[in-house]
This record gives sequence, structure tokens and C-alpha cells, in this order.
Amino acid sequence: MFGMTAKEWRDANPDKEGNIRDYATINELICLANLESLNAVMIDEKIPQHDRLLKLNQTAIRQMTILEEVHSRQLLKEDSQS
Repeated sequence: MFGMTAKEWRDANPDKEGNIRDYATINELICLANLESLNAVMIDEKIPQHDRLLKLNQTAIRQMTILEEVHSRQLLKEDSQS
């Protein structure tokens, strides 16, 4: 989701407190919550980890693209109303 593990993030950001989620955008947090739910369903369905990872990665890319497009449209709408 973030392009790195939690440990890699901590090592790269020793000056920051908390964890990577504390610095995530609202869109990243929404996507992450969705991915966690989807992963739980796939675990329950006994889908192998490799297959889950591929599906979760595809889903993350798709959801972040959609969320960012919606956010961009909202910003454009706000700018045009100013």
C-alpha cells in the first residue's frame, strides 16, 4: 500500500513519532481499511497468500486511482466556485 514495510518507514523516518498510518492521507486510510476487509474475506475463503497479495495490490491501485480522481474533481469544483 505505501511502497515500503513499516520497518522501512521507521528506519527512513527516525524523527517521526508513531507509525506510517499516522501520516497517511484520508484516501490511503480508506483504501487500507478496504484492503484489510478484503484480505480477511480472502483468508476466510482459504485463498493462498500469493494470490491474495496479487489481488490486494490490484485493488489498491484501482481504489487509489478512483479516490484520487474524485478528490481532484472536488478540488476543481471548489476552485471554479471561488
